[in-house]
Amino acid sequence: MTARVLLVENDDRGYRAAFRDVPLSDLPPGDVLVRVRFSSLNYKDALAVTGAGKVVRRFPMVPGIDLVGEVVEAAAGYAVGQTVVCTGQGLGETRWGGYATHCRLPVDHLIPLPEGFDPFQAMAVGTAGFTAMRCLMALERHGVAPGAKPLVITGAGGGVGSLAVLIAARLGFS
Repeated sequence: MTARVLLVENDDRGYRAAFRDVPLSDLPPGDVLVRVRFSSLNYKDALAVTGAGKVVRRFPMVPGIDLVGEVVEAAAGYAVGQTVVCTGQGLGETRWGGYATHCRLPVDHLIPLPEGFDPFQAMAVGTAGFTAMRCLMALERHGVAPGAKPLVITGAGGGVGSLAVLIAARLGFS
C-alpha cells in the first residue's frame, strides 16, 4: 500500500515539489498511522512548497502544518477508525505533514476530533483559527473582556486575523 504525498525536495537539482507515491513502510516513524481526510492551506505551507521562506528544516518534506483523519492502525488511546486532529508539532517543517493521503505521527501529537466538529469544519478552522482563538483567550486571561472596549485586530485581511474577527464577534467583542 502507498501514500500519495506532495514531496518537497532541495538538492543539487534545486528546490522542487511534486506528487509522489511512497510505500507506507517508507513513511517517517511514528506511533499512529492516520489516513488524512483534510489539511488546510496556510501561508507557511505556501512558503514551504515554493521555497520562498526557510520553513522546511529537513528534506525531503511533505508540507501541511495541520491535518484531520482516521486512525488506520490502533495505538495507545486511539482506536482504528477514530477521527483525530494534529496542528503544529513541526508538521511541514521537521515532520511530514498533511499534504498526503497517509501520515505516521507520534501518539502525543494527536487529539481526538472535538465534539461538535466534523472533519471538514476542523480544517476550515485549522491552525489559523486555533491561533486566533488562543490569542483571544490570552486577552481574556489578561482582563480584556467582551463589551469593555472596542477590540482592534490588525491583519484582519489575513487568515489568522480574519478568523480572529469572526471569533471575537461571536464572543461579543465589538
